Amino acid sequence: MNSPTELTGRARIMDAALRLFAERGVASTTVRDIATAADVSPANVLHHFGSKDGLRAAVDEHVASFFQRMLDTDPANLDALAARGDNPSASLAEMFASAIPPDSPLPAYLRRLILDHDPVASELIDGWVRLTRTMMAALEAEEAVHRSEDPDARAAFLVANDLAMLLMREQLTAVLGVDPLSPAGVHRWTATALDAYTHGIYRKEPS
Repeated sequence: MNSPTELTGRARIMDAALRLFAERGVASTTVRDIATAADVSPANVLHHFGSKDGLRAAVDEHVASFFQRMLDTDPANLDALAARGDNPSASLAEMFASAIPPDSPLPAYLRRLILDHDPVASELIDGWVRLTRTMMAALEAEEAVHRSEDPDARAAFLVANDLAMLLMREQLTAVLGVDPLSPAGVHRWTATALDAYTHGIYRKEPS
């Protein structure tokens, strides 16, 4: 069994790797960089993970399991959302924002996985779309939303709207004056999205 010191060292290495991989990318981050950030020796990194590839795999698994736990929503919660008439896109965005501290490197790491076409990101997005489709079906059953002729495309559209906050976080912060992943930013974004979904944006052409 690992000693508390070893567990603490492993956790520090994981945290340092997650932050550096998110900031610089895996290719631009060395084992020595990670060791320095974690205040351990490079040999200690290799002792725990075998190689940088082994460490990257461990970080990917950690990130994937974190987001997967949020996607594993109890079906009873979907029924509750439908009964309240909640907007599923807003609910999911708020769920992610409330579970992730503002200074967490998780959103940046997920963003890098998406931009790198990493299979981990693809699996997470597939799960996000499936959950959104399920939530929309529950809302349709309650007649809280219009039925869609293409539920897959609608679910993908709603997820893409949420992913914009992640992929364009810095740019949206500059435009809006608030971090879109902060509680205030998520509330502002989802309120605007809900208004657009409910009332529309374009005016009908006069008859």
